[in-house]
Amino acid sequence: MKKKDVTFTIGLTILMGVIWAVGELVMGLWLAVVPSAHIFWFALIVIITLGISVWHSMIEDNSDLEDPKRAKYERKVNKRKKN
Repeated sequence: MKKKDVTFTIGLTILMGVIWAVGELVMGLWLAVVPSAHIFWFALIVIITLGISVWHSMIEDNSDLEDPKRAKYERKVNKRKKN
């Protein structure tokens, strides 16, 4: 797992935790809900978080498909051809 993937996962987890906490506060202070609504709210947040995380991991990142040494060699060869 790359550093940017770890950063995304941690950021997503913190964001969803804040959204969950705000939802709990709203349900606890302003909205009268049945007790099982808190469980459904938590399950919804977990499902959305997992869905976004899996979707993000499925996105193909082309930056790691190219070998850095090969790219450097190609730039050097192309530079010589231009001269």
